[in-house]
Amino acid sequence: VPLVESGGGSVQAGGSLRLSCETSRLPDRRYSMGWFRRGPGKERLGVAMINSLGATTYADSVKGRFTISQDNAKKTLYLEMNRLKPEDTDMYYCAASVTPDLTSLNRLVYNYWGKGILVTVSS
Repeated sequence: VPLVESGGGSVQAGGSLRLSCETSRLPDRRYSMGWFRRGPGKERLGVAMINSLGATTYADSVKGRFTISQDNAKKTLYLEMNRLKPEDTDMYYCAASVTPDLTSLNRLVYNYWGKGILVTVSS
């Protein structure tokens, strides 16, 4: 598995979590990176992405609450999740696209995926 998520868990509404994704197993090239959630229909929905130029895109539902970032030296992608809501509860997946300058949250253009990690927000 080229991407490995960590940092999920349970938190009360209003709390925070930071998800991490280890990317060191990816082939050496530039990527656009994203976080997705499983969604009610089981189709993965885009949450946030960052491309190789540092440009970011967020789903409307998380704007102002979540922040995506990456540490290239540590080969790790992060998702800082603040002011969490019960509706944020879901499996979250890290993803990588071989197109380095994406701005899209369309799951179909992402090539590599992690196994996912559970985030549970209680009211």
